[in-house]
Amino acid sequence: MQLESALTVSQVNQYLKDLMEGDPVLSSVAVEGEISNFKRQYPSGHLYFSLKDAGGQLRCVMFRSSAASLEFEPKDGDAVRAYGRITVYPRDGSYQLYCFRLLRSGAGALWEQYEKLKKKLTEEGILDPARHRPLPAFPKTVGVITSRTGAAVRDIFSVLKRRFPSVQIVFCAASVQGAEAPRELCAALARMQEAGNADVILIGRGGGSAEDLWAFNDEGLCRDIAACRVPVISCVGHETDFTLADFAADCRAPTPSAAAELAVPDAEELLRRIGTDHRRLVRSMEGKLADRRQWLDSLVGRPVLKSPTASLEARRKDLVLRGQTLRDAIRRIQNGKATRFSELSAALSALDPLAVLARGYSFAADEDGATVMKAGDVVPGEKLVLRFVDGSVKATADEIRIFEEKENAGKETVV
Repeated sequence: MQLESALTVSQVNQYLKDLMEGDPVLSSVAVEGEISNFKRQYPSGHLYFSLKDAGGQLRCVMFRSSAASLEFEPKDGDAVRAYGRITVYPRDGSYQLYCFRLLRSGAGALWEQYEKLKKKLTEEGILDPARHRPLPAFPKTVGVITSRTGAAVRDIFSVLKRRFPSVQIVFCAASVQGAEAPRELCAALARMQEAGNADVILIGRGGGSAEDLWAFNDEGLCRDIAACRVPVISCVGHETDFTLADFAADCRAPTPSAAAELAVPDAEELLRRIGTDHRRLVRSMEGKLADRRQWLDSLVGRPVLKSPTASLEARRKDLVLRGQTLRDAIRRIQNGKATRFSELSAALSALDPLAVLARGYSFAADEDGATVMKAGDVVPGEKLVLRFVDGSVKATADEIRIFEEKENAGKETVV
């Protein structure tokens, strides 16, 4: 038997590589599985991991150039869909998936959509807590939007009637799960507003998986809830479940029963508070009345109330006395002012030039009316006016005599 020539290991591996890369399925494939043994190689930035399911495992590599476009940080346990080509690495003869795109799958994909829509609505202000309105304290009518057959509607009705029996309930049924649920929920919200009798609206459902609750992450529903004319309470799932409707609503309740408790007050508690406030008010009023009675009794004992005329007579006498005192003071002031006036008048009269003239004196003035003080100020022939107590005389200076100073007393000079 003639032996055929043997192949080298490298040739076999290269053959398999060419075979796989030429296969139309393996050259462009999408594989779903769970990430395990995830590693990010430094400093290269390449990603190395495996995809596994219940029946097997596939080694994968994602180079840095492709990893740069990832929209999430992969980790062990993530359910993903990997796009790429399967080929053999010739050096060690192992085949692997060369991944160029990696997306979340299943719940991971839903979470990715959730985060993108949440970011969009947040940027538009749809989810801004600042726009949330307060709930009415005492609603007359509560609107309820949920499934007709779920446990949520029974829980809500039971709590509303137990807490506030007088409240009116308007119910609008809608699907809360499935492709048609968002449209039906939006339509129910519109009908509730058209009716115009609800003071607050409860919208939600009981618990379930992320897929079951997904209708309450619908963009259109979130916008309608935010634009609703009356306050909205969102009650979707259990306490740990959060949907975008919870952020768009004016208030988020952890469960449908809790939403009903938020929507209406507890009537029994209100009655207890009213009773307590009534008793406190009565005690306060009784205390104030007692104080007023004591004050009134003190007023009744006053003399002015016992004998008003006696008090008035005493006031009248005091007023008369004060009037007399005032008149005496005015009289003293007047007398003092009159005496002072007489003294000042006498002093003024003593300084009056006319009074001096009345004692036999006169004074001279020139023709312009200026007083001539000295004989030396007069020239011969000058016209003068001599002023007497009873009139004046015009004269002409014919001769002027000027008296000498004291050392030459008795001498005079004739001009």
